[in-house]
Amino acid sequence: MLQKINLEDILFLDIETVPQKATFEELSHTEQELWEQKTQYQRKEEITAAEFYDRAGIWSEFGRIICISVGYFNLKEGVRNFRVTSFHGEEIKILKDFKNLLDGHFSLPKHLLCGHNGKEFDFPYIARRMLVHGISLPYKLNLFGKKPWEVPHLDTMELWKFGDYKHYTSLKLLAHVLGIPSPKEDIDGSKVREVYYEDNDLDRIILYCEGDVVTTAQVFLRLRNEDLLEDTEIKKV
Repeated sequence: MLQKINLEDILFLDIETVPQKATFEELSHTEQELWEQKTQYQRKEEITAAEFYDRAGIWSEFGRIICISVGYFNLKEGVRNFRVTSFHGEEIKILKDFKNLLDGHFSLPKHLLCGHNGKEFDFPYIARRMLVHGISLPYKLNLFGKKPWEVPHLDTMELWKFGDYKHYTSLKLLAHVLGIPSPKEDIDGSKVREVYYEDNDLDRIILYCEGDVVTTAQVFLRLRNEDLLEDTEIKKV
């Protein structure tokens, strides 16, 4: 049961991704062909591969991570707070810093990773990009040979499904349904590429990513029927 999990054993996380290049034209001829082949079933006939390239960040083979935000509970001496921090910069540095966090502080069997749609997106995306950069997978992301019940991952979207595999609920919708205040954000996932490449405003993206981490933790608390975090309990570190 969720109530039996120690909140301090969970690392909540969210990632933001963008296409590897700013435009389709910057890809090599081979990469352009591979992108066209990869997306031929997702694109409608009237949409070219170049026009569809804005969405390339969704695929780990054609995208890259520009931010990983994490959050964790600290319950020392009966005082609850939620600490949030972010890794950003060059992708290889982001991934190495995140791996160091997992290996140094969240590597024990009791530790769990939690994201919204994390099992389908965030966790595999991070693992694939680590392998692309030649980074050995940390224990918490190395799922080879593990049985389903041995996988140390929680997913708030999966928890909300209650076994209904056809059901998709965005984090924003789930937060609204559960009465969780929305973080103050002026972008959404569809705008990240534009804000990164055209506005050159990574700080804005980091704030958005951290907001989603806090919201994911709030959803988890609601699923446990516990009090939501107050603004004073959220600490940026």
